[in-house]
Amino acid sequence: MNGSDMTGRLVTGISGFDQIALGGLPSGRTTLVTGSTGSGKTLFAVEFLARGILRAGEPGVFVTFEETPDDLRRNWASLGFPVRQWEREGKWAFVDASAGFQEAPVIGSYDFGALAARIGHAARQVSAARISVDSLDAVFTRFAGAALVRHELARIAGTLEDAGVTSVITAERAGEDGRISRYGVEEFVVDNVVVLRNVLDHERRRRTIEIVKMRGAPHRTGQWLFTIDPRDELDRMCGGGFFKDAIILLVGPSGAGKTLTSLKFLAAGLRGGERCLAFTFDENREQVRRNSAGWGIDLDSAEESGLLRIVCEYPEVASLEDHFIRIRRAIEEHQPGRLVIDTLSALERIVSPRALLDFVIALGALVRQHGITTLLTSAPAGRFTPQLTPSIAGEIASLTDVTITLRYFEQHGEIRRAIAVMQTRGSAHDPGIRQVTIDGDGMHIAGPVPGTAGIISGAAAFLTLPGTADPPASESPQPGG
Repeated sequence: MNGSDMTGRLVTGISGFDQIALGGLPSGRTTLVTGSTGSGKTLFAVEFLARGILRAGEPGVFVTFEETPDDLRRNWASLGFPVRQWEREGKWAFVDASAGFQEAPVIGSYDFGALAARIGHAARQVSAARISVDSLDAVFTRFAGAALVRHELARIAGTLEDAGVTSVITAERAGEDGRISRYGVEEFVVDNVVVLRNVLDHERRRRTIEIVKMRGAPHRTGQWLFTIDPRDELDRMCGGGFFKDAIILLVGPSGAGKTLTSLKFLAAGLRGGERCLAFTFDENREQVRRNSAGWGIDLDSAEESGLLRIVCEYPEVASLEDHFIRIRRAIEEHQPGRLVIDTLSALERIVSPRALLDFVIALGALVRQHGITTLLTSAPAGRFTPQLTPSIAGEIASLTDVTITLRYFEQHGEIRRAIAVMQTRGSAHDPGIRQVTIDGDGMHIAGPVPGTAGIISGAAAFLTLPGTADPPASESPQPGG
C-alpha cells in the first residue's frame, strides 16, 4: 500500500480487482492495461464495461481497433454479456475503428481528431460513465518512433478525461519480461498502469495481475495470482464440476431456479466453444429468450454463431415416441457436447409414469453413446407440484450420475430457497444444504442454512441450538414444496 487517497473511486465490479486496487479505479481517469497475447487484456476491458451496466446501470462505450462489433457481440454472448440487448436499451455503444487495420500495418499518420469526435458522440448518445479502448497497438505500429507514440497517446487520454469518463486502454507487451509496454513510453503518459502476465512456469500457465502505478491513490503492490474461471458455486458443490458424458438430474418446484440453472449450464458450455442443444417443454421461444436476456445470456447471438440450437414445443403436439425421435435426430444433426431437457415433468402430462421412465432409459443410452453431458430437470411430487410420482422420480434418479435438489422453505416469515447435491458418482461433493438467492445477476449459492432441519423432506423445522431461543410461533416454518 502506498500514499494517501486523493481521488474518488469507481468500483469496477471485476472479481478480486477492486480489493487489490483498494476500492476500484480513480474516477474520471485513464488506466493503461498492458499484457502479452492471451493475458486477458480484452476480457478486462469488456468486463469493465459489462460490470458497470450490471452492477450500477452505468452505460459504456467500447472502441475496437481489431475485431468488428459483430464478431465481438458473438464472442461476448458466450460470456453471458447480452451486448445486443444493451445496445437496444441505450446502455452500450460501439465505436468501430477496425476498418483499415485488418491488413498489414503501414507507416503513416492517423487522424485521432476524427476518432475523438466519434468517441465523444457515442459517449453523449448513451451518457457513458465508462469507456474501453482495445487496443491502440494497431495504430501505434503506424508511427515512426516512441516520441510520436507518446504524443498521440497523451492526446487520446486527454480526450477521454475531458469527456468526464473513467476509461481503460489496452496495449500489447512484447513479452513477459522486460519493459512494461512495447514502446517503453506508454506508462509515463497515463495516471494508472495495470500489467497482466501469463507466464509459462513448469509447463503450466501462471496468470498474475500487478498495479504498477495509480497516481494519487493507494493500492496494493506486487503480483497477484488470478484466473479466468468459468466455474460457479454449484460446480464447487459438485466437487469441481461434472464429468463429461455425465447425466445430471435437477429436481425442484416451479420458480426454484431449474430453468436458470439450465441456461447457465448452456452458457458455460458456449464459453468453452461447445455445441449445445436444448429442448424445453414448458415455455415458448419468446419466454425462453426473455428469461435468458434478463439474466444476461444472449441466446440469439449464440444461435446465430451455430453453437446453440433450442427447440421449444409443448408435449401435447406429439407423442412421446415422436419427441424421442426428434431429440435423436437433433443430436445426430447438431452433434452437441451438452444437452438440456426442461422438464421431464411436462412430458408426464401425455404419458404414464412407466412410459416416461422408459423414455429416460432410452435417452440415457443415446446420450452416453454420443458422450453428451446432459442436464434433465424435473418437478418433485409434493404439495405445490404433484407431478412426477415419487417412485418414478427415485428410479430416474438411480439412472443418473448426479442428483441435485432445489427446495423452498419458510424462515422468519419469508419464503427462501435451498440447494443440495444428493449424489455425484465417481467424485466427492459438498454434503451441505446451502442457501440460494436469485436476482438480476442470476443464482447465488451462499453458506449452509442455519438452525433448520427437514428441508429436503419438505418438512422444515427450526433446531434449538445451545445459547439460542426458539423462534416465535408466528415464524415457525411450514412444509415447503
